[in-house]
Amino acid sequence: MRTPWHAPSIRLRLTGWYAAALSLLLVVYATATFVAVRHEFLEQLDDQLQDDYTAAEGLLTRTPSSRVAWTGDRHHDAENVIDVWSANGEQIYRSAASTALPAVALTAGTIQARYDSIVANGHRWRTLTGTSVVGGTAVVLRASRSEDRLGNQLWEILVVLVLGLPVVVVLAGFGGYVLARRALAPIDHLASEARRITADRLHERLSVPNPNDEIGRRAAVINETFARLESSFDQLRRFTADASHELRTPLAVIRGTGEVALAQAHTVAECKEAMGSMLEDVDRLTGLVDTLLRLSHGDAGTIRLAREAHNLGELVKEVTASLVILAEEKGQKLNINVSDDVYVIVDRLVLREAVSNIVDNAIKYSRRAVTIDVRVQSRDNHAVVEIVDEGPGIPAEHRQRIFDRFFRVDQARSRESGGTGLGLAIAKWAVEANGGQIEVEDVPTGGSVFRITLPLRTPATASRHINSHERVGGGHL
Repeated sequence: MRTPWHAPSIRLRLTGWYAAALSLLLVVYATATFVAVRHEFLEQLDDQLQDDYTAAEGLLTRTPSSRVAWTGDRHHDAENVIDVWSANGEQIYRSAASTALPAVALTAGTIQARYDSIVANGHRWRTLTGTSVVGGTAVVLRASRSEDRLGNQLWEILVVLVLGLPVVVVLAGFGGYVLARRALAPIDHLASEARRITADRLHERLSVPNPNDEIGRRAAVINETFARLESSFDQLRRFTADASHELRTPLAVIRGTGEVALAQAHTVAECKEAMGSMLEDVDRLTGLVDTLLRLSHGDAGTIRLAREAHNLGELVKEVTASLVILAEEKGQKLNINVSDDVYVIVDRLVLREAVSNIVDNAIKYSRRAVTIDVRVQSRDNHAVVEIVDEGPGIPAEHRQRIFDRFFRVDQARSRESGGTGLGLAIAKWAVEANGGQIEVEDVPTGGSVFRITLPLRTPATASRHINSHERVGGGHL
């Protein structure tokens, strides 16, 4: 069993990153603070040395014998030392504590005033050494101060910083963990709510206390996902039930015909008649299965379309010409009104099937001795195909589902006409696969108008797309 340290939670990771970032910032801040304080302390010490140096210059005087003498009291301060030498190296003045310091290395020229840090007898000293002129005589003056007090003060500051840093990090980490826990509590709540929503309870939704914050927006997205899943499950259930019904009916007919033939048929003619009836139902099943397989391939995006430039008006004329005989059987008339300069980039066979299915539906469901209008025109930079029938129309509540597989507005009449309920689903796939849209509207005088909209191409533009091939994704279905 894996421990939490092998797979830390977001809460622990946030706390860890927060503590690490804070530690780094504190280390940088503490280092910068220590360096700044040390620099400030050294500047103060140097200022004190400058005061000592200036004060010592005022205590030097030239005697009548042309010698330089110290006129002040003798220094006994172990941390404040003054030393004076003549140019030839003779000691003019030396504080009591100066014996701990080495003598200055004298040169032939003057010594420029300079600050130095030296170590003598295990102690650090800060010195200011320079050449001064007293009554025309040059002397070397050195003011020194011990750095022990400064070192002790810096050490105390360093101890406070080093010991205080872990305490601050621990307290900050604890506070960060509490904050992370409170911040992630809504996510845990969402997880617990989402866990209870199963396939049988997709109608339920996550609660969204504040839809304007990050958690609320993600909960809204999850609710939208559940809504899509609920719709997909409903469609899948309907599809499964409809497909089962469509397959069961011809299978039952085949089984019944076979059983009757086995029980009653005695002659060759009777057996042939029974077999012919069974073969008709087998053909219907084969067509149904083939159509479902095509739609399945479309869903998977495995169908490749050969998209070429075509005159949409000529394509629609060819489709209607092949269906004229069906209209004449019902005394109907196909009124064709097409423009000759409407070009599209489509797969001819696929789009032809879409138009054929819609015109066939118009003929099938329209009354006898009526006119069915088929129009092709360009509109707002789109090619538009409209099929206007005089059928029973489609109620508003069914227009969103009219292109679903196996959906029928009138179940009984559709089965009597021999349809499978897949014609409009195939048409929708074929149109969208070619980059278009299909919609249906009611006609005020009765009937419906099916409208196919495709991207319009000019003849010059269309000619450059001849022989181009595209793969159709399954997202259109």
